Amino acid sequence: MSDPLSPALIDQFRRMDTCAVSNAIETFDVRLRNEGFVQRGVHCMFPDMVPVVGYAVTATIRCSTPPPVGHSYADRTDWWNSILDTPAPRIVVVQDVDEHPGLGAFVGEVHAHILRALGCVAYLTNGSVRDLPAVREAGLQTFAAGTSPSHAFVHIVGFGDAVAVAGLSIAPGDVLFGDRHGVVSIPPRIATEVPAAVARMSEHERRVIDLCRSPAFSVDALRSLLANWD
Repeated sequence: MSDPLSPALIDQFRRMDTCAVSNAIETFDVRLRNEGFVQRGVHCMFPDMVPVVGYAVTATIRCSTPPPVGHSYADRTDWWNSILDTPAPRIVVVQDVDEHPGLGAFVGEVHAHILRALGCVAYLTNGSVRDLPAVREAGLQTFAAGTSPSHAFVHIVGFGDAVAVAGLSIAPGDVLFGDRHGVVSIPPRIATEVPAAVARMSEHERRVIDLCRSPAFSVDALRSLLANWD
């Protein structure tokens, strides 16, 4: 697996937001503008936390019926070994494949601490989470469709394969970036170029905002500024 996330680059991403990064990615024409991000149905549980960036580690779960063997996630400790095969920082992505996802919560207080100990910075799921104050205290940023007080019959179906969460297809090792607005997938080959693109676009946007706040604002001045947008 390639390793585009140097410590310096990680620090740069933590100073940006997903809206700016999403805009910057569009300038590279590497995918359609309606692709590459989590869509409706998944929300950031802790919007006050700093943005997170990391490599995806994936799994699928079910919650509504008992597992064929065993009773809990602890019966699949082999998944924890698999997590460590991916470089840190890691973002856990779990697709709840039940017909009606979210009956039970896979991650709560205990599993949040386990994932943090395994070098995971965030958890993304189309299902539910629980123990929110304790998960927040553990420092695990969380993106989920909702909450549930119970883990129900939650169990791992599989891991290490591509998953889909809220319209975003995610393969193991994909670079993900998330904050209060949601989660964006970053194509690895442009990852190191994104911060500079964000800076350029921010400067252009600042000019427009400054003009809008200026006594010299006019529609003609705005048209002129936008016509020279480069």
